[in-house]
Amino acid sequence: MNLYRRLHFLTFWAATIFLLLFGIGPGPAYADTALPIVDEQGTFSIEIYPLKHQLIVLKHGQKVKTYTVAVGNLSTPTPVGEYKIIYKGKDWGPSFGPRWLGLNVPWGIYGIHGTNKPYSIGQHLSHGCIRMYNRDVLELFDMVPVGTKVTIYGHILGHPSHHPRNLAEGDVGGDVQLIQSRLKSAGYFHGDCDGKFRASTTAALKKFQRDHGLPENGVVSLRMYREFGLVE
Repeated sequence: MNLYRRLHFLTFWAATIFLLLFGIGPGPAYADTALPIVDEQGTFSIEIYPLKHQLIVLKHGQKVKTYTVAVGNLSTPTPVGEYKIIYKGKDWGPSFGPRWLGLNVPWGIYGIHGTNKPYSIGQHLSHGCIRMYNRDVLELFDMVPVGTKVTIYGHILGHPSHHPRNLAEGDVGGDVQLIQSRLKSAGYFHGDCDGKFRASTTAALKKFQRDHGLPENGVVSLRMYREFGLVE
């Protein structure tokens, strides 16, 4: 190897080692760490109270902001449980207002967003998402990062003063997940309790109904909720 080629070879490998050690050159671009990109410290959290139509933002456990929101109706309820913001987006379309904060609900696409129906705020008029005034969702979007914990309070079967909704194939929700869990515990359902009422859930339910002398219709009615011990 002549001197020129040897120098070129040594220079190439020296540069390569330098890049690997110091992370300079092509690779992922990182945003300014001062920006609220991902909440790894649990600085912010959100609590949602559907019956009060309230969304409360907490910082280090202290309330810093309260917003009035719209939530789901009886047939398309807002999912009760603990979730996280996993995505933040802009301009999804007029129905979603200027901002979208997506939640990791396992059985569907749910989020906190704006609206082109401001009259719905303060009511049970959404399809399960949490609607905010556009000015409010703009403020919230800039305040909380991806990773923020979101707790939605309430009873998984709906308001205690109402009967739980009837369930059948095609429905989704925490109530479906609860039925799947009951069927699985009884040895009838062998799939994932994912809150999605599909053919496998229907088959398991019909077998349960057949074995217990119930109408084999694949529908979770009030009678079925009682059979599962979910209501009195």
